[in-house]
Amino acid sequence: MQKCVHIFIAALLLTAFTAQPLWAERLALSVGKANVRSGPGTDKYEILWEIEKYHPIQVIQKQGDWIFFKDFEGDEGWIHKRLVDKTPSVITRKDMVNIRSGPGTDNAVSFRAERGVPFKVLERKGEWLKIQSAYGDKGWIHRKLVW
Repeated sequence: MQKCVHIFIAALLLTAFTAQPLWAERLALSVGKANVRSGPGTDKYEILWEIEKYHPIQVIQKQGDWIFFKDFEGDEGWIHKRLVDKTPSVITRKDMVNIRSGPGTDNAVSFRAERGVPFKVLERKGEWLKIQSAYGDKGWIHRKLVW
């Protein structure tokens, strides 16, 4: 019994220091477009890239009004907290994915999306997500095609 407890504690510590927590907060961009910066501020820190509405991020750290995050590609940067909210969102992680008229491959393809297109999640049915782009396009996508 004691050996099992030691193994469990060792595994727990290893997970805590090497992996991301299962409870990491996910947020999404709530405005049309925003700059991702190299540090927590606008004066001293350069713009690294720009993200668009519904782009999901995984919070790593918070510092004052700024959030340090990682995105679906593993890129890290800083964004002001007033630019994000808890809107459920996903982003395509495969090249040219099919967005369908209903939840299932037997439904027609409504449109296609390139890798890196963010969507708001409207509904879930099993492994399928009903999504909406920032431009209002709606459809269904399989969860394995998004982050």
